[in-house]
Amino acid sequence: MANDVLKTLTETLEARKNAAPESSYVASLHHKGLNKILEKVGEEATETIIAAKDAQSSGVTKDVISETADLWFHSLVMLSHLGLTADDILQELARRFDISGLEEKASRGHSK
Repeated sequence: MANDVLKTLTETLEARKNAAPESSYVASLHHKGLNKILEKVGEEATETIIAAKDAQSSGVTKDVISETADLWFHSLVMLSHLGLTADDILQELARRFDISGLEEKASRGHSK
């Protein structure tokens, strides 16, 4: 199911990429440019972090699910703007399956 949702969403984002800005939220983000898209990704990341902290103390996960969906959505818009898709990320995640997390991080040559 997840890949079907990502595939459909990727197709929808691509179709709206060049639409008139007033016709689509996604088109309006593309029209405003990468900096606006990145602003939204950062905003959603912060909201996801806050929701996760709240969920840990309250046990209620509805908001963390909603905010994570917003974060993923805006990240997919960012990827689309850069000519990338969810498949590019899924391929990278698949590549990492046989590599320990510590080895993978060390192979990047810098710390995060």
